[in-house]
Amino acid sequence: MSNFQIEILDASSPLLLESSITLLINAFSKPERYSVQRLSNELQAEDPFFYRRFFIALEDGKIIGIGGVKAADWASHTHLLYLSAVALEHRGKGVGRALVKARVDWVEKNHKCGRILVSSPKVKRLIELGFTEVRKSFVDGRHLLFRRF
Repeated sequence: MSNFQIEILDASSPLLLESSITLLINAFSKPERYSVQRLSNELQAEDPFFYRRFFIALEDGKIIGIGGVKAADWASHTHLLYLSAVALEHRGKGVGRALVKARVDWVEKNHKCGRILVSSPKVKRLIELGFTEVRKSFVDGRHLLFRRF
């Protein structure tokens, strides 16, 4: 069993920022869409109107997983889980589930009501965490799910 902890990413730390970007680059297979510059901008973005937070899973001081949550700028009381990745050697150990749970808990603690959306190739763990699939949608190998609170 993996012994890891979940924390909010301190994007002002060059080491944590670089490690997070490296993990995301290695996890995604579309370098033209997920460039170092784009990921760096996402992880460090500050917007006075629309929040975004990144949570990291750490084991022995090393980032083994990351996941973001942000406010949707196109719908009020809507939150998006995005840029989620777990290092290949740590998959299947509960890291992804813990990152989803940490983000959902944070949203529900900091907002009175709303909905959380996520697109994922895997639905089982999300349904177990209270998400519902949107009309059995399946686009590009991914399902759209939501959770109301």
